Amino acid sequence: MSEPLKSADIQMIKRIIPHRYPFLLIDKVVDIDGYQSATGIKNVTVNEPHFQGHFPSRPIMPGVTIVEAMAQTTAVMAGVSMELMDKNMMVYFMGIDKCKFRRMVEPGDVLKMHVSTLRGKPGGKIWKFAGRAEVDGDLAAEAEFTAMMEMPAGAGE
Repeated sequence: MSEPLKSADIQMIKRIIPHRYPFLLIDKVVDIDGYQSATGIKNVTVNEPHFQGHFPSRPIMPGVTIVEAMAQTTAVMAGVSMELMDKNMMVYFMGIDKCKFRRMVEPGDVLKMHVSTLRGKPGGKIWKFAGRAEVDGDLAAEAEFTAMMEMPAGAGE
């Protein structure tokens, strides 16, 4: 039996979640602890399309994309832990709670999303997660969110 994966590079991420440019919002996921917790990494660059309009004179990463990056991190964490590479897993938001934004995220920042599972188990459809997004250790955003995971037939059992 092989060791469980503890990280996912961009190639592995693309094998787990369907997101692609311009909506693939994580570059790497590290410190994967089964389906319990993980850390997503997003290198924020000025070349991202949302900065053209948010805002031209002062580019700031939209808060909704920070929450989406946290959600993508949880999907990769679950996908790695349940070995769902190349299985066409889909994940859909069902709710976002306790969402707060504390710091602007700008080009040049490295955004780290620390996520953990509050409720859910392999094979289950409904999961709840907590996420914190930080830049240089400063809290940028936090939220709890509920998602439905649509698993391929026989996956995660």
